[in-house]
Amino acid sequence: MAKTIKGEDGKTYKVKNNKPFYKRAWFWIVVVLIVIIGATMSGSGESKSTTTKTSTSQKASVSTERVPSEYRSALSKAKTYANTMNMSKKGVYNQLTSEAGEKFSEKAAQYAVDNVKTDWNKNALAKAKTYQDTMSMSPEGIRDQLISDSGEKFTTEQADYAISHLN
Repeated sequence: MAKTIKGEDGKTYKVKNNKPFYKRAWFWIVVVLIVIIGATMSGSGESKSTTTKTSTSQKASVSTERVPSEYRSALSKAKTYANTMNMSKKGVYNQLTSEAGEKFSEKAAQYAVDNVKTDWNKNALAKAKTYQDTMSMSPEGIRDQLISDSGEKFTTEQADYAISHLN
């Protein structure tokens, strides 16, 4: 806000009222941006190490920094295959190691399938429903497709679960 003052020459001048910097809008915008960026950076990273208490002892879990980047990348792909495409554990492993697929090392692929969080029974059921709805297959035909090495590669138990839970 400008105020008016009289100069020595008798003329009236408008003088800009200088607010302290902490009362200016640009200052608060910068503060908010810094807070948001700081919160995002500190909240988005995984913890460097965590500890798990057991009844007999306290053990430190593996630090995420010690997991090779190839393993983390394989795990990321495994999450997509398992949770979006409803693939079986063996199917995910084969896709990760395939020359026509992701070309990860066997160790990275094994780490990924061992650490991906998914419900393999649910995946088998989702695949079974797809075969039932889109291909009008019989339950026994679906079961064979689910356990086939040239098919979905689910375990017998997972296929049995899927067939028993079809409509």
